[in-house]
Amino acid sequence: MPKNKTHSGAKKRFRVTGSGKLMREQANKRHLLEVKSSRRKRKLSQDQPVAPADVRQVGVGPWPGGPEAWPTDPRYDRELLAAGDRRNVVDRYRYWTIAAIRADLAARAHRLHIAIENVSQDLNIGSIVRSANAFNVAGVHIIGRRRWNKRGAMVTNRYLDVRHHPEPGELLAWAQAEGYEVIGIDNGPGAQPLEAADLPERCLMVFGSEGEGISPELSAGCSRLLRIGQYGSTRSINVAAAAAVAMHTWILQHAGPAPD
Repeated sequence: MPKNKTHSGAKKRFRVTGSGKLMREQANKRHLLEVKSSRRKRKLSQDQPVAPADVRQVGVGPWPGGPEAWPTDPRYDRELLAAGDRRNVVDRYRYWTIAAIRADLAARAHRLHIAIENVSQDLNIGSIVRSANAFNVAGVHIIGRRRWNKRGAMVTNRYLDVRHHPEPGELLAWAQAEGYEVIGIDNGPGAQPLEAADLPERCLMVFGSEGEGISPELSAGCSRLLRIGQYGSTRSINVAAAAAVAMHTWILQHAGPAPD
């Protein structure tokens, strides 16, 4: 069965803005540059919105009934009420401002934090942030790297507390001050099965890359190491997939039913 992969040519020519608008490169931007004037090249470098007729409509359109029917609740974004909400959010957050969504999620966030170290692939970082948003964890901690391509997060990083720590010691000090037990998810020596573990309610799960794993300094600060049971020939599992599995394991133990 063929893999479902992003078309490399389309990835270069199209992008989605934070508000959900689909933009495209102009035609002839990449061709015969030596014969185009600087003014012409500057004009061609400006992305243009894709024609409405060519955009697959997602989300909802403008609020029915016009401005007279708009809700007065301050959580609603008047621009979205007027233009429609095409963001990838659940229905209960339609037309809400980003600040209102963040506040609502933070008010009922689970007491679970996720930390990632030595993860070099930005897509994996983005996927972990997206899964963390789906399970409404309290925060994601990135150790070492401050800059990363957030495209893989699909804008979910805007609704979540994402923190950066220059080195492991700072993260461990934070966990101790906040009363979180640090648990490493790793398949190294001495790791116990995650499926049989009782996870603490105040939990900081730590993940490393498939190659390097968790650093010795951070591993020493973990109360225990847990591994995900595997049944195939591959020694390791993708770190983003492992994070999703581990988060869901915690959810099954400590969270109630998901909201409608």
